[in-house]
Amino acid sequence: MVIEKKKPNILEGFKAFLMRGNVVDLAVAVVIGAAFTNIVNSVVKGVINPLVGAIGTKNLDSYSSCLQHPCEVAPDGTVTKGVPILWGSVLGATLTFVITAAVVYFLMVLPMSKYLARQEARRKAKEGTQEVIELTELEVLKEIRDALVAQRGSGHDRE
Repeated sequence: MVIEKKKPNILEGFKAFLMRGNVVDLAVAVVIGAAFTNIVNSVVKGVINPLVGAIGTKNLDSYSSCLQHPCEVAPDGTVTKGVPILWGSVLGATLTFVITAAVVYFLMVLPMSKYLARQEARRKAKEGTQEVIELTELEVLKEIRDALVAQRGSGHDRE
């Protein structure tokens, strides 16, 4: 009897790929990240830009330097003359990154690290207690054995 190996179905492989935990976790992370990006952009637009605006302009994208004069940029952002360096947009993106990283670290990573460290300490403490209990039980069992041996030994002397 010849047994034919069934070729793996492409859809079955794709389904197995999608059902792995990593893909689902990644999808959740992307969705949460997109929502979190909106929050950070709102903080930058509503808090950081007005603070910077107290010194200069509210829109960091307007900060630039001209490498080759004269610089002319159309309202739609296209360069018509010169070579402008748009360092304001780089500064804005950098601020957004730093704020995002700080919020993620202080509100997510740090509390989770502390929580996991506490869980690990509790687990180790529980294991240590269990070892002490096991050693104590072992000592009690040894004492019972020794008492039984001693009892048998004294019982043989009477006969």
